[in-house]
Amino acid sequence: MAPFPLNRLDDLVGETIERAIRARHVLRLRRHGSGQAIDPPAGGWAGDAAFEPRTGCHVEPFVDGSTALPRIADAIRSARSHVHLAGWHFDPSFRLEEGGPTLRELLAEAAERVDVRVLAWAGAPLPLFHPDRREVRQARDELVRGTRVSMSLDAKERPFHCHHEKLVVVDDETAFVGGIDLTALGGDRLDSDDHPRRDGLGWHDSAVRLEGPIVADVARHFLMRWRATAENGNVPEPSEPAPLDDGIEAQFVRTVPERLYDPCRHGEWSILESYLRALRAAERFVYIESQFLWSPEVCFVLAEKLRRPPSDDFRVIALLPAHPNNGTDDSRGQVGLQINADKEEGEDTTRFLACTLYQPGPGGNPVYVHSKAAVIDDTWVTIGSANLNEHSLFNDTEANVIVRDPAFAREVRLRLWEEHLERPREEIDGDPTRVFDELWLPLAKERLEQRRRDGFADGKLHLLPHVSRRSEALWGPLNGLLVDG
Repeated sequence: MAPFPLNRLDDLVGETIERAIRARHVLRLRRHGSGQAIDPPAGGWAGDAAFEPRTGCHVEPFVDGSTALPRIADAIRSARSHVHLAGWHFDPSFRLEEGGPTLRELLAEAAERVDVRVLAWAGAPLPLFHPDRREVRQARDELVRGTRVSMSLDAKERPFHCHHEKLVVVDDETAFVGGIDLTALGGDRLDSDDHPRRDGLGWHDSAVRLEGPIVADVARHFLMRWRATAENGNVPEPSEPAPLDDGIEAQFVRTVPERLYDPCRHGEWSILESYLRALRAAERFVYIESQFLWSPEVCFVLAEKLRRPPSDDFRVIALLPAHPNNGTDDSRGQVGLQINADKEEGEDTTRFLACTLYQPGPGGNPVYVHSKAAVIDDTWVTIGSANLNEHSLFNDTEANVIVRDPAFAREVRLRLWEEHLERPREEIDGDPTRVFDELWLPLAKERLEQRRRDGFADGKLHLLPHVSRRSEALWGPLNGLLVDG
């Protein structure tokens, strides 16, 4: 760690860069008529979203690939009209079920009966990043060869941009939105909630299954991109599912950079707006799962909440990877800033906790936190593909679902906390502040100490290692500056 004068210089330079980034984002979004997305009032639905909140929707949450992926496979097998998939990368040999067919086999069989359209990112222009253009073309050729599957590669891009969303739409009646890629690139997504020891990383993720009117919004988003990139883009408008009697209200939100697609020529940043509205309205707790945490806009609001908490019981939990594929220093720098905001003197924090996951037992590897989910005050939930970095909130195409329903929010939180805390529901139900103080904080510290002492721990949840009050805070702002040009 650098001595104090250098730390202070690090802080000052980082704060200056972050102010410049936020100012640039304000100008950019206002120029395109989306000023509300970056400076919204507290609470409410995303007003700058193309799609209004929909009533009468079924939203079923999934935690980890072993619950979500077989349901996606079942939906594809049951298709009567069409299957539409959009994603970051598709691996023809990927299996959505243990011992099940490969993705190529699953889609080829479906394509004998219905139209199957697959839309993937065209890949990184340079082979320094993966998947690159050559790898994506090879995967496409293998996926479609000898089948009736139609596949298009979306090469529309801005600098530092990729198509990162993960969508499945079946018959315009069912849709899946989340963070789970149908590929083994970087790790095996077919992991269960106990994250047993396995070769390589474990994988923690989340997704939702949708029914009702919101499915039409997901389908329209897919068609906007398909029509702009596919050779045969003449696909009929989706049907409009009727509201379900026992459904709840939900909104489909997205990030679409400007100047990519004619129907959304000025762009859309409703995921950013949704997060900022919810964080500004937070009164009791914020729970976040993300691959990265270094968006200046989000981290600024979090830090302000920690400096001036809305109540004595206010708490913030961030579940992050122990070793991200990139952005390691960025997230740790921003975590250090949250620690600074939580307590200005000393090293202990009372309101903010940054955690990660490991496979339990001797030889357990890290569990890669790939989930992009948040629960705030047991009233607001988002699950989707967007990380809390500048890529996802400004420059990539992303898709999330927002639900503002207390029963649903509480259920999602309890499912996630049951997995991470490894406690029965009756022990983690009740006041989230009590669970933070009595379970999250002591358990995370105890497991990290055990891993440092013995080389492993007997449970999954750990305090995020190698983070301090002064943890290279400059790297997050620098990466944000580079990413956003």
